[in-house]
Amino acid sequence: MTKTIMVVDDSATMRQMVSFALGSAGYQVVEATDGVDALAKSGAQKMHLFLTDLHMPNMDGIQLMRQLRAAPAYRFTPIVLLTTESKQEKKMEGKAAGATGWIVKPFQIDQLLAVVKKVCP
Repeated sequence: MTKTIMVVDDSATMRQMVSFALGSAGYQVVEATDGVDALAKSGAQKMHLFLTDLHMPNMDGIQLMRQLRAAPAYRFTPIVLLTTESKQEKKMEGKAAGATGWIVKPFQIDQLLAVVKKVCP
């Protein structure tokens, strides 16, 4: 079964780069521009993993994680933050909101794929 991953980022370039890498590795990808868009699209089909930016308009990554964790369908689904934020306080806030992992931008594609394979086997 092909795993479906949602990539949530307000940067079209970042979404395209991550989507291309994941698609090339055999994953199905759904893109969302922010947390509001992600929540709207997450009901259409089951996601096996969320890769989300932290800083986005309308709804940021922390708010998105809280909303996803409140939904029974996504209570235990892995959520990895892809962000330029590296402050320990933000990492703690992310963990408290339900983050499974944290990757600091810029990152290497092989690093991203290794994390994806680990949290979404």
